[in-house]
This record gives sequence, structure tokens and C-alpha cells, in this order.
Amino acid sequence: MAIDETVEAQILRYHFVEKWGPHTIAKQLGVHHYTVSRVIHRSIGAPARALAKPSIWAAFEAFISEILERHPKLTAQRIYQMIKARGYPGGPSHLRQYVAQVRAPRKTEAFLRLKTLPGEQGQVDWGHFGHITIGKARRSLMAFVMVLSHSRYLFVKFYLNHQMGNFIRGHKAAFAAFEGVPKVLLYDNLKSAVLERHGDIVQFNPTMLDLAKHYRFEPRPVSVARGNEKGRVERSIRYLRDSFFSARSFADLGDLNRQAAQWLSETANVRTCPGADASIQEIFEHEKRLLLALPDNPFEDEDIITATVGKTPYIRFDLNDYSVPHEHVRQSLTIRASGDAVRIFCGSEQIAQHQRSYNKGESIEDPKHIDALRRDKRFGKKHSRKSQLIGAVPQLEDLLMISVQRSHNLGRAIQQFDELYQQYGRAEFTHAVTEAFTAKSPHPNSLRQILQRRKDEHGIPPSAPLKLQHEQAQKVVVASPSLCAYSRLTDYGHDNQGQTASKQSSNGDKNYE
Repeated sequence: MAIDETVEAQILRYHFVEKWGPHTIAKQLGVHHYTVSRVIHRSIGAPARALAKPSIWAAFEAFISEILERHPKLTAQRIYQMIKARGYPGGPSHLRQYVAQVRAPRKTEAFLRLKTLPGEQGQVDWGHFGHITIGKARRSLMAFVMVLSHSRYLFVKFYLNHQMGNFIRGHKAAFAAFEGVPKVLLYDNLKSAVLERHGDIVQFNPTMLDLAKHYRFEPRPVSVARGNEKGRVERSIRYLRDSFFSARSFADLGDLNRQAAQWLSETANVRTCPGADASIQEIFEHEKRLLLALPDNPFEDEDIITATVGKTPYIRFDLNDYSVPHEHVRQSLTIRASGDAVRIFCGSEQIAQHQRSYNKGESIEDPKHIDALRRDKRFGKKHSRKSQLIGAVPQLEDLLMISVQRSHNLGRAIQQFDELYQQYGRAEFTHAVTEAFTAKSPHPNSLRQILQRRKDEHGIPPSAPLKLQHEQAQKVVVASPSLCAYSRLTDYGHDNQGQTASKQSSNGDKNYE
């Protein structure tokens, strides 16, 4: 950078007259110390390094040159570790600068401009566009991008992850938009396409191969670290990021994809094709006729996993729980999930279907599953005396609810209710339960009193008298005490009170007279 002659004169005076160092001059004049050194070196006709202090790696220069000659790609960090073990006292930063100066310059590679025939090739890749929050979940926002190499016709769709299911769905949506399939598709070495690679030996993902066989295209991974081989899709992702996504606001994923589709039709695919005088849309109309035809039957794109149901009738998938019929607890089931639905199978039988949730920690329930479990818990235990009693006398359930609210011993109450039911029979027991519920008296003693009163009033014998094991005891007849005596006693008390009141009134009249 050129500097003013006045500043240059000040630099020379401070250095040669005042004996200031380059860094002091640079700090005082507000210029870079490299600029100060350059002015000083130029004034004395010395090379730029003439005034530099002897380097601390001077003793190691021959060793460094020899190492770089034998191993030209060895990193400066590794060289630093080697010479530090041999006594180098400095730090790694100065050494990196020195190695960069003495290392042989890398040969710049020139690339040919690739030209492809119409309908011959497409390029595929994912682009990461940050994250999106859905409820409690933080999901990755990924753009599936496919571009036709000849016409540069672009397809984009956003998904919440880049897993295999969305990878397949992106292909299907792109082929539908193109109304055909290119003969070759280029991929980076992503796991959805390539499981393992050793040089030119490539092990493709089996699902990727199934997709290629179904649509009749050739999947072709590019060479490792050779992004230029699929430069069209790399530039398309950069164009998508700058032209569409930058400062873009959207309500949800569906809204974002609607905006992307509009941008493709109104902006991206109607611009002038690079290196041509026609628009991308016009060139695509010619290329579309040379694409492979779409097959008649669609390709399966569901995520298929196997999961086990726990003690509760829910199965976990993608951070959420989905209900299943309670008969399938502790079983391994198959989940088939599309972009908007989750289907659950036991073998080949579909037992549940839910709308897919992208939230986190949600319980997605089918009311039928929960109601069936409640009914089973209430009536399904065949050997439960409570269930049998409620089944015979449904009104008893309401009475038991009051008993629970009053913190009664439910087990003891059911036992006593059972004894009364066996003793008096279903009809009388039902009448007693109804009357006790009306009076809000859930205790078994209340039912016992009601049953005894009805027996005394109507002379109804017990339908199933209690049997005693001892023969003599069975002959003993114990008469139940009648409650009528208590009623007469109560009436007598009321009569006495009335007579006493009359006498007092009579005496009062006499006194008044």
C-alpha cells in the first residue's frame, strides 16, 4: 500500500535519527509495521529481510528443507513437533510462516468446462439451512437439491432431516417435477448413497440400489474431495442460499416449501441459462423429452423400523410416543412412517395409524385404544369379585366411587358387599344399593340396615341363608331383632312430650285466671 511522502519522511527520521524501532514507529504513526520496514529497507537499498533478526530456526533450516524434500505434504505442525524434540525453542506460529515460505508452491490445477448431453445427467446433494423449532423439538432444516446438468433446471424441497426416508422422497418429488429421470445421477459420498468406499471400489446403500433399479438410472459417486465434479449442484445450493433463503421468513415447513416452489417457477428456472442465449425453462422443455420415462408403480418411501412396546400401550418413534391396542404390550412391532403418517403393524396386520408429529415428548393417542384399556381394567379381570359385583349390579360402581372419595377401605367394603349380595340376592341388593346411593351412604353397614328393614317390612327371607358347618348349630334359629320396637319407643317419646306440653299449658291457663 502506497503511503504519503510526509509519512515516509517521518518514518526515516524516527528510525535513523531518533533510533526508534519499526514497531514503535508503526504504533505512533498508525501504519502497519510491515509498511515501516519496507520504507526503511527501500531507503538503504537492502532486501526486505535485511534488518530482520536472525531466525531462531536458522539451525534447523537444513533439517526442514530435507524433510520437505522427502515429504512435501508433511504439515507444519508435524514438522514443529519433530524439531521441538530436537531442541527448537520457539512456538509453532513462526515456524508455520517459515514453512509456508520454503515449501514448494502447489501446482494450480486447471479444470475443463464439463458439457453433458440433454437428459444424460443430474446432480444431487443436501444443503443444511440451520434449524427449525417445532414445539419442544429442534429439528435440522435440510434442502434436497437436484439439478439437471444440461439445462440447469432446478428442484428444491425442504425436509426436517436428511435420513434415508426423506432422501427417497426427495428423489420421487424431483422425478415428478422433471416428468422423467436422468440416465446418470452424481452423488457426493454421503451415507444415504454410499456405505463404504476404498478407492474405486464402492459399496452402495442397498435402498439406493433398489431406487436406481426401480427408476433405471445409474448412481455414480464422485471422486473423494473432488467437488468440482458436481459443481452444478454445489453452485445451485449457494444460489438457493443467497437468492432465496437469505432473510426469508416462513410460518412452518409447509409454508417454506410453498415459497420455494414459487421461487423455482418464477425466478430460478426462468433465468438465462449460463453459457446460452435461452432461458433454463426453454432448454428444459427440449431436455424433458429425452429423460427416462417414469415407471407406472410408485417406489416405497416409508421409514421401516422395529420397536418394542413397554408396559404401557405406547411405542416410541422419532422422539414421540404413539398408542397401540393394549393387547400388544411387551411385543415387538413394525413401524412404517411416511412424511405425514405413522402406521404400526403386528406381522402383516395393521393395528394402528396416527398422524406423524415432529414435536418432542408428545403422546399421540387413538381414543379407541385408551377406552378399550379402561374397560379392560374395569371389567376384564374375570376372577375379580369387584368386577363380578359391578357386572351384576352396575349401580354399585357409583356407590364405590363415593366410598373411595371418603377414604373407606375399598377391599373390606367389597368383601362385605359380596356377603350381603350372597345373603339377600340380586334383587334386594340392587334396591339397597340404589337407596344407599340416593342417601349418599356408601358404608356396608348402611346397606345391611336397609336390607334388614326391607326384610322386616315385607317378610322377605334371605335368598341364600348362611350355612354353618356344625350340625347342631344349623338347627338353631336366631330371630333377628325387630326395629319396630325402636319406632314405638320413638313414638312414645313424642307422645309424652306432647302430654307434658299440654299439662304445662293447662297450668299456665289456670295461673292466668
